[in-house]
Amino acid sequence: MDNAGGPVVGVDVGGTETKAVLVDASGTVLAQRRSATPPPSSDTAQRVLDVTCSLVADLSEHTAPAAVGLVVPGIVDESRGVAVFSENLGWSDVPFASLLGERIGLPVGFGHDVRAGALAEHRLGAAREASDAVFLPVGTGISAAHVHSGRVLAAGGYAGEIGQVPIEAGERRRIRLEAVASAGAISRRYQDRTGTPVAGAADVARRVAEGDPVATAVWDEAVDALGGALIWLTALLAPEVVVVGGGLSHAGPLLFDPLTRRVEEDWNLQRKPRIVPAALGDRAGSLGAALLAADLVGAT
Repeated sequence: MDNAGGPVVGVDVGGTETKAVLVDASGTVLAQRRSATPPPSSDTAQRVLDVTCSLVADLSEHTAPAAVGLVVPGIVDESRGVAVFSENLGWSDVPFASLLGERIGLPVGFGHDVRAGALAEHRLGAAREASDAVFLPVGTGISAAHVHSGRVLAAGGYAGEIGQVPIEAGERRRIRLEAVASAGAISRRYQDRTGTPVAGAADVARRVAEGDPVATAVWDEAVDALGGALIWLTALLAPEVVVVGGGLSHAGPLLFDPLTRRVEEDWNLQRKPRIVPAALGDRAGSLGAALLAADLVGAT
């Protein structure tokens, strides 16, 4: 991690779970902790700070960190250290960086969960050898982060919300990408068509492998929509590699084979990206947060 300032803590606030890691200067994870993310309420931000401070204190029992990195979902303005908006967690304009710094008395690096995941995959994971890459986590929703010449682009906190892009969905209907292609959408769409409850997209994928025609149709529609998104991401950004993370990436060849085939068949104007699974799993965000902290210590 190139941090001469000592160990750092990285905290990733997710929609349901908050993950934290204690990382030394070489990038080795010394300890990790998890805790439930507080549900949306009028004081969610304060309760998230409470959880973060508790995790930092717990990890500090191993060794004192030199800095803490915190990343959250939603619209995030890293330059001001402010969480601008999160619909799922119910906050707006929260100055997390300054609030956390006041409570723990340490330097705080603050950022966006997906952009932090992109940073981690670029420096430590599946995009290590690429100068230009896209990190595409596909879980409950869909978003993306673009690494260009080693830097993650933020655009004031608004970059990467590709799940909100409308796509054609037959019969001249338009629907958001993540309403078709996210892991959450796959399970919902299967249940809507069959009336049969499923345990997430992984259960639908299992039914595809077993030859279930409805599961196959839902899966094919999702993969086709994702493939189309990869085409226009490639046209716009020309990444060397697209790193697909999130729960859907666990489907393996059932996902990656048709995605790769779609790009190879339908895009021939410039270099084609390698499409690979994320290497860091659900620790990408917390490791990215630790990198933000390490960078902060290195800069100071």
